[in-house]
Amino acid sequence: MPSPLAPMAVFVDLDERSYTVHFDSLATVPSLLEDVGLAAGRCLLVTDENVARHYKTPLIEGLSNAGWTVRSLVLPPGEQTKSASCLHRIYDDALAWGIDRQTPVLALGGGVVGDLAGFAAATLLRGLPLVQLPTSLLAQVDASVGGKTAINHDTGKNLIGAFYQPELVCADPQTLDTLPMREYTSGMAEVIKHALIRDPDLFEALEDHLVPVMARKDREIVSSVIEDAVGVKADVVSADEREEGRRAILNFGHTFAHALERVAGYGAFTHGEAVAIGMRAGLYLSHQRHPEAVPRERLDHVIRAVPIESDPAEVPFPDLYAAMAADKKNEGGTIRFVLLEQLGQAYVTGDVTEADARHAWQFACSN
Repeated sequence: MPSPLAPMAVFVDLDERSYTVHFDSLATVPSLLEDVGLAAGRCLLVTDENVARHYKTPLIEGLSNAGWTVRSLVLPPGEQTKSASCLHRIYDDALAWGIDRQTPVLALGGGVVGDLAGFAAATLLRGLPLVQLPTSLLAQVDASVGGKTAINHDTGKNLIGAFYQPELVCADPQTLDTLPMREYTSGMAEVIKHALIRDPDLFEALEDHLVPVMARKDREIVSSVIEDAVGVKADVVSADEREEGRRAILNFGHTFAHALERVAGYGAFTHGEAVAIGMRAGLYLSHQRHPEAVPRERLDHVIRAVPIESDPAEVPFPDLYAAMAADKKNEGGTIRFVLLEQLGQAYVTGDVTEADARHAWQFACSN
């Protein structure tokens, strides 16, 4: 195994709610908790069965050695866990154990665990300290940063939730070594998204090293693009914590993606796969409006490096469009899309017609 790289960190500047994203070993978690003023006592650890096999025991041992009393709750893996029933399972377990407002919730896992445990922390006793310990690439570059917490509803994805910032984030780069390749490449969709909307230099780095990055072959390059992607997310969130303006550009590809996940059934596509498909649709719309400024073939080449295991063409467009109409980002009944004005510059619009969306979907489903 390659030797670990030197620890890195990205700061999320939100005044009194500011925090640091540490790229460091999970073994440093006890000291990081101390650094942010969380004194050893009770803590609630939420994870899933897949992650628990690798990381639950050593993390609990390290916390216990530092004086923490750990209560762990291991949930089933998968998008279906982001549900009211699993949320209430956390509530019941935590309240029966006798937590207080100083009991931190540690979310150890991917985006599902981070969103679910984060929403539990936001709502238990009107707010418990939250620590995000993301173990998937998607969670490290996106879900764990910015304070979005949520569960799904039958009507759509992430419709019940809250903005709730963590006390800190510790993303251990070595957890990516045990990540299934499909989950890794899916997470790269969010890295590509951050490059497209805000960072041309990051996009060029992805272009130049696309094969080793997508194959997880060069830890130094992978770590560099991950840090840059988190930097994009931190900058956008710092400028617009509650998605009242600029932060909405982080939804590039997500209007199509969330609808696809709902219509196809959660789990048919990973979130990253759905985002990659949605970005192709968004790229089509962007190129139609800005043909000189948005080089479709060049940008599409990188997006298509994300492997897609299922066929999106099997999802009927009328069903997809109906699902998009229920998206939480809509305003006044208007479906909102994020488009590119050029590489590194994105904007939100509500004037995409149904016919335009249909053509974009056909492009996204093409080979």
